[in-house]
Order: sequence, then structure tokens, then C-alpha cells
Amino acid sequence: MGRILLIAAAVIVGLFLFGSVIGLIFGALKWLLIIGAIALIVSVVFKLTRSGGSGDHYA
Repeated sequence: MGRILLIAAAVIVGLFLFGSVIGLIFGALKWLLIIGAIALIVSVVFKLTRSGGSGDHYA
């Protein structure tokens, strides 16, 4: 009986740790996507402002 309870407690603790690790991974992915989207928007804005109006000086 004690061994079964110990195994059950270990499984529950393992699930808590697994959930925390998955949460950290998805949190990091969320921030990477946000930073990537901001970098993409900034690069598009720089390309639009650089190529518009004044022409290409280096062509």
C-alpha cells in the first residue's frame, strides 16, 4: 500500500513539473513570436521609408 502511494505521489509531482516546463517553453515561444513580429514590422517600415520618395542613391 505504501509503495502504491509513493508511486502515485511521484506521478503527481512529475505531472506538476511537466506542466511547469511546458508552461515555460510556451511562454518563451510567445515572447519569441512577439519579438519576431516587432522586428519584422520595424524592418518593413524601414524598407518602406528608405525606398519611397527620394529614389535610390546607390543604384
